[in-house]
Amino acid sequence: MKLRPLSLADESQALLAHSELAKDNFEFLLGYKEGMAWHEYLEILENEATGTNLKEGRVPATFLIAECDGNLVGRTSIRHELNDFLFNFGGHIGYGIRPSYRRQGFATEVLRQSLAYVREIGVTEVLVTCLDNNEGSKRVIESQGGLLENKVEHEGALWRRYWITSDS
Repeated sequence: MKLRPLSLADESQALLAHSELAKDNFEFLLGYKEGMAWHEYLEILENEATGTNLKEGRVPATFLIAECDGNLVGRTSIRHELNDFLFNFGGHIGYGIRPSYRRQGFATEVLRQSLAYVREIGVTEVLVTCLDNNEGSKRVIESQGGLLENKVEHEGALWRRYWITSDS
């Protein structure tokens, strides 16, 4: 499995993944609007990665897909810095795995590679969050050295805030 940027050729698989995860109230394609031209969406992602023309409330972030044997199995969003919302609820890394690829080790590998990436850009203390009732994500984060700092409530849901340091 490897992480890589989305391309023009990924449109159909990415839109399918987006609709699959929408059933779980998870936004697979961050910032994508229904009917948006694919090349426009890719341009938005490129701008976010470079910190160019950011929309209000957004921070520089790298969006990568997880690919295995030509299949899009998941994605990660690696935030280069935190704003207030990300500090409290979103964290540096937000990842998601398509339902048909869960419980196969992909989430652990996506987080492992995301941690390597975020450290390469100079972030040594990494915040990763998950819903309190998401047993799979709790195990994945803890397997990568996540130490629970606290739990916070947001819009009626309880979120777990984990820190992973370079020496974890």
